[in-house]
Amino acid sequence: MSDTTKPFEITPAEWQEIMQVPEVRDGWGIDDDDSAEDFSNMVYGVKFHYASDGPDYSGDLFILQGGALDGPPVMLIRNTGMLRPVDY
Repeated sequence: MSDTTKPFEITPAEWQEIMQVPEVRDGWGIDDDDSAEDFSNMVYGVKFHYASDGPDYSGDLFILQGGALDGPPVMLIRNTGMLRPVDY
């Protein structure tokens, strides 16, 4: 069995990168003085080495969920090297 479906911990550098995504900044009210460590302690997050069943996408997939379950999680993928939200 392959480990590609198993989750990975998000690194501090990846948390910092995630915090720069405009939709994440707006959704969590992130300020320039907020640290990646503080953000990672208030958000549930996981990373997958994702490969779709079709030719759509293969690469990093980040799934973020806040403390409330009343909204969908934020999913991020890499597009031309930059993280961007997955369009539903």
